[in-house]
Amino acid sequence: MTIEAPSPEPESSERRHPAVIATAVALPIALLVGVIVAAVTVSGDATRPPEALGPVDAPAAESSDCVTLLDALPEALGDYTQAELVDPAPAGARAYAPDDDVSEAIVLRCGLPRPAGFDVASALQVINGVQWFEVSGADTGIDASTWYTVDRPVYVALTVPGGSGPTPLQDASNSIAGALPQTALDPAPLQ
Repeated sequence: MTIEAPSPEPESSERRHPAVIATAVALPIALLVGVIVAAVTVSGDATRPPEALGPVDAPAAESSDCVTLLDALPEALGDYTQAELVDPAPAGARAYAPDDDVSEAIVLRCGLPRPAGFDVASALQVINGVQWFEVSGADTGIDASTWYTVDRPVYVALTVPGGSGPTPLQDASNSIAGALPQTALDPAPLQ
């Protein structure tokens, strides 16, 4: 008598490899998670925290000229929109921020004293009818420049981060030219 070994079951064409089954289950789940994340990212409002501005010497910040200018400023300077300020906000100040949470804001301050370094030999830039004196942050390792209006009844400073382009200065110049009359320059004498 011979005993036959049981023959292995023939592989059925219905049987699937475990990797194919895992992929078939995981792919729709991953796609669903991706759609949900994308929807939340697109529809969710990214809320940038209010900008904190420290106090600076601005003796004319509450003057009628500064109030007039702040009322005349647009909601946006280029791609930067008006930002909320941390309370208590300094008088005569406004900030504009990009849509992201990491880029530096543009800060406008009105009513400042004559900027240090502005003397009769200073180079000026005229932008849309407004004369500006630039103080670059490059000498101190800051990737920003502060531009001061020097031909208006009050000094206005606009600090712009590097890479912000010319549009914020152009937009601010338009508002300043429309809100404040042009006056004679008052530079410091050479020392």
